[in-house]
Amino acid sequence: MAIEVGTKLEGKVTGITHFGAFVDLSGGVTGLVHISEIADNYVKDVNDHLKINDVVTVKVINVDKDGKIGLSIKQTVDKPAEAPRPPRAPRPDRPTSGGRDGDRPSGGGGGGGGFNRDRGGRNFKPPVGKASFEDKVSRFLKDSEERISSLKKNTEGKRGGRGAKRM
Repeated sequence: MAIEVGTKLEGKVTGITHFGAFVDLSGGVTGLVHISEIADNYVKDVNDHLKINDVVTVKVINVDKDGKIGLSIKQTVDKPAEAPRPPRAPRPDRPTSGGRDGDRPSGGGGGGGGFNRDRGGRNFKPPVGKASFEDKVSRFLKDSEERISSLKKNTEGKRGGRGAKRM
């Protein structure tokens, strides 16, 4: 009997290991049911699901050139079609304009209370009115100086030598 991918067969469990179970199909042909193909839920121990000499229905999922046969028990069970998920309700603190980009406020990612996060992960509150160019530049300089001083504090402590600068 030729074993083809996709066929369902009955076999007897002949060996159990920590990574799966060996199943004798017919005529001395043996295949492996990997631990991930035993059940739909998480399988910690194969012995909890299978015993030696159990008769199981398996589906052939692959046949290698060197004769190794991959089997699955969980693919033999016909699952009922899942009902589609209901649409999610819009969040009250977010705009409901169309498209994926419109689902999130600008600023790099969420945060409640009217605050957004910049790329450094810090909260900032956007100005209410139109900011002038000078305001934007001064805010940028202040933020930049804070970042540089923070970097200097963190790196000087890791250099060793009591914070002395290297030449």
